[in-house]
Amino acid sequence: MNGQNREDIKIGLEVEIVLKSNQKTGKLTRGIVAEILTSSSDHPHGIKVRLEDGQIGRVQKIIDKKL
Repeated sequence: MNGQNREDIKIGLEVEIVLKSNQKTGKLTRGIVAEILTSSSDHPHGIKVRLEDGQIGRVQKIIDKKL
């Protein structure tokens, strides 16, 4: 599942994001969603989130869909 729809992203989900500095390489960073920063219902490049460790990026993949 991709991270383009806000309704699919919940606090506490494990996701893979692309950081701004890694957008050209596509390197993904895994973490737990602490805050959803995008207010619109969808975004073509992924919903912007803050991870528990403070990193901010756009969700590329949802790892944990148990919530």
